[in-house]
Amino acid sequence: MKQKRILPVALGSEPAELVLKNAEYLNVFTGEFLTADIAVSGGRVAGVGSYRGKAEIDCTGKTVVPGFIDSHIHLESSMLSPAAFARAVAPHGTTAAVADPHEIANVCGENGIQYMLRATRGLPVDIFFMIPSCVPCSQFDENGCTLGTETVRRFMTEERVLGLAEMMNYPGVLFEDPATLEKIDCALAEGGMVDGHAPGLTGAQLNAYVGAGITSDHEATSYGEALEKLRLGQWIMIREGTAARNLEALAPLLDGDSFRRCLLCCDDVHPGTLVGDGHIDRIVRRAIALGANPAHAFIAASFNAAQRFGLSDTGAVAPGYFADLVLLSDRDSVAVEAVYKRGSLVARDGALTKEIAENSAAGRKAVSGTVRVGEFSAAKLDTHGRQLPVIGLVPHELITTDEGFACEVSAENDLVKLAVIERHKATGHVGLCFLKGYGLKSGAVATTVAHDSHNVIAAGMNDADMALAVERLKACGGGMVVVDGGEVKAELPLPIAGLMCDLGAQEAEIALTRVKDAAYALGASHDIDPLMTLSFMSLPVIPHRKLTTLGVVDVDAFKLI
Repeated sequence: MKQKRILPVALGSEPAELVLKNAEYLNVFTGEFLTADIAVSGGRVAGVGSYRGKAEIDCTGKTVVPGFIDSHIHLESSMLSPAAFARAVAPHGTTAAVADPHEIANVCGENGIQYMLRATRGLPVDIFFMIPSCVPCSQFDENGCTLGTETVRRFMTEERVLGLAEMMNYPGVLFEDPATLEKIDCALAEGGMVDGHAPGLTGAQLNAYVGAGITSDHEATSYGEALEKLRLGQWIMIREGTAARNLEALAPLLDGDSFRRCLLCCDDVHPGTLVGDGHIDRIVRRAIALGANPAHAFIAASFNAAQRFGLSDTGAVAPGYFADLVLLSDRDSVAVEAVYKRGSLVARDGALTKEIAENSAAGRKAVSGTVRVGEFSAAKLDTHGRQLPVIGLVPHELITTDEGFACEVSAENDLVKLAVIERHKATGHVGLCFLKGYGLKSGAVATTVAHDSHNVIAAGMNDADMALAVERLKACGGGMVVVDGGEVKAELPLPIAGLMCDLGAQEAEIALTRVKDAAYALGASHDIDPLMTLSFMSLPVIPHRKLTTLGVVDVDAFKLI
């Protein structure tokens, strides 16, 4: 029992294992910054006051806050293994994250979720999970697996599973689709919670969506949208990732009482962001720079997330709470000096104190060798002069435009060929169209990161280079590659489900930058990220046109063209 370990220390009759002396600390219950000794024993805070310890650290002039919690993230989007992700974020003060393994589930189904559960055991960052709700995301594509209610029910018994992940299928909720509502009811019946994903939903439809039991949202992009959702009882996850950045619009929520229902999240974050700017510490830092109350920003980054997800022993510098603590040398710039997990020092001055090893029992084999394209050649990409739809890119946006039809590539008219090749069951299906605004003048770019089904997606100026890119992705088990003139110019292998690599964050960012630079050298527009942009051209739930293995989808009409 935790009381037996901390009571003598709390009473002062025994020395603590560790005391952070004279520390300014954040009281998350009152929003005050106070000064006291923080006594730690048995992995928990034993007391806050005046204490002695076997080890004492003078924290005069420094601030202690609870460890940071990312309330919604797809670990796969970092392109790092779970252990490598922990290596990257722990020195930035992250002590927990709530992950949606949606990406790997689309490739490997339950095996993918099991891999993520096993690979995250024993890390100095607690990784909790929400079970994906929409696998596949639509009927217009082919993914690796389908997950139904029974999957939700099975995984809800896992200790680190907290509920049902973002319910992207809000039409299914509003039209009372039985299978959709069954998943929600299953999670709620098992004591879990349901996260939302409902951009722009308002009025009666939003009331119905929330009334179904969906109690959070990370898709609010305006203050008004977020406030409406808050007023209906949802928690608002303020998102500031690599691509989607909503903090500036939503920072006013951190003033007044509304901050108590606000959390912070990255959703999708690339290794370059983690290496160059940080993780949740980056969001807190920017929130304070935007004028947010520092106490409110830190509380949103810790205690609020713990409260939303029922982590009752986490998120506060107070007796009985886990000693997941971040020592800041400067509060307002969120300068992380040291990070403690369960009272043990895990990072100091931006470096880990102990190496984080990959979990050898994670079941890596089940998520390897996932690029099953079968026999492939340039002939598969031949359009035979047919008129095919043209998808238009919008710089800095995921939405696309209807640009009519074309029958051939044209550097002069900024038209490249776009292909999505089924890679899970070797069906041989290939969707073809043209893409305007990508900028490529020669060669091809291809990747197995293609939301949400993660087939192979390739853009190119000639079929031979596109076919070579596909073959290269088969050979390396998935990844990102740039080809020109029959030669591989740069690549980043992603052998874990075609989504994650075996590199550390810094090494992954170097390799990713080389691939991007190679694409830019072939003419890819500098108004876009040539890889991220490409990866979203196959997501048939974002308007207006997208390409899947089955063809071009008119997202507005919800039909194949």
